[in-house]
Amino acid sequence: MSQPSIREMHEALEARILSPYAAKSAAAVREQPEPPCPIRTAYQRDRDRILHSKPFRRLKHKTQVFIAPLGDHYRTRLTHTLEVTQIARTVARALRLNEDLTEAIGLGHDIGHAPFGHAGETALSRICPGHFRHNEQSLRIVEVLENGGAGLNLTFAVREGIYMHSKGRRDITAKAWGVASTLEGQIIKICDSIAYINHDIDDAIRAGILRTEDLPADCIAILGDTHSKRLATMVSDMIYHNWWATGEGTAPDTLTLSMSPTILAATNKLRHFLYETVYHRPEAKTEDEKVRFIIETLYDYFMHHPEAIPAELMAIVERRGEPIEQAVVDYIAGMTDRYALTVFKRIFVPRTWGTL
Repeated sequence: MSQPSIREMHEALEARILSPYAAKSAAAVREQPEPPCPIRTAYQRDRDRILHSKPFRRLKHKTQVFIAPLGDHYRTRLTHTLEVTQIARTVARALRLNEDLTEAIGLGHDIGHAPFGHAGETALSRICPGHFRHNEQSLRIVEVLENGGAGLNLTFAVREGIYMHSKGRRDITAKAWGVASTLEGQIIKICDSIAYINHDIDDAIRAGILRTEDLPADCIAILGDTHSKRLATMVSDMIYHNWWATGEGTAPDTLTLSMSPTILAATNKLRHFLYETVYHRPEAKTEDEKVRFIIETLYDYFMHHPEAIPAELMAIVERRGEPIEQAVVDYIAGMTDRYALTVFKRIFVPRTWGTL
């Protein structure tokens, strides 16, 4: 009898120690069947494919909230992604769910973000046929754009979790694009908000936009008066409120993760506060108009000069019978902040401002 592979031993260990509600690696499904890895489980393999992809590397130069910050300590889209993943893994481990699946979804959930953060996403959505959403673009990257049009061939659970991590404006548990069928995917959806609510407060205070005393007193009384206390409160609540997910106790009729009513209400109110005082503050409107001008100008230029779009992107779109608009959106969305500015200046500054 042959010795089981390392992967098979890990899958057997999952079957013994993980919750009955956990997504087991042995049951993972890919759209295109492929020989299993002798060492890594399917979800570990997905994690590695995302981690080693070019879109993931570009996250280090994409805005989270503050465009071109002067300090080195502000979050980027990459550091946000890592914080989401770390928080989510803590929750997954405590609930005896699949950490590898959680990590893979966490690392891939934002790779479709446009340059310049949500301002860039808003600008693209205004001009993109059918509108633009970063979760949909993230899914397009892993399914279509990577590997010359072959995609990464990720498992269904990872692709679903990436697509369904987005949520509505008023509630961090809102369905929006649906609810992931795995609890691991649901963890990412909530932990994404937990991460950015807390680190955006931290960055806003560092930028002088907020003072600690500006934060809603009732929320602070419930969640905590420091960054670490708020994180601990939210994460602990995620774990203990959903303890049924470990397989102990009685599960709800619908296997959906949430937060306790009190913590959820305070978290949503704090998130709304950030929208009003940080994301949509008057000073941000000026930056948003600059971003909109850059994105719209680049879009118009590439629509009239498709030869300037990378040949690989054009080949993918043409092969799929998609319009040129899709290639333009794919190209701009994949840019980092500084590359978008470099291209903008290279194309337009010499002609429009060179005589000034």
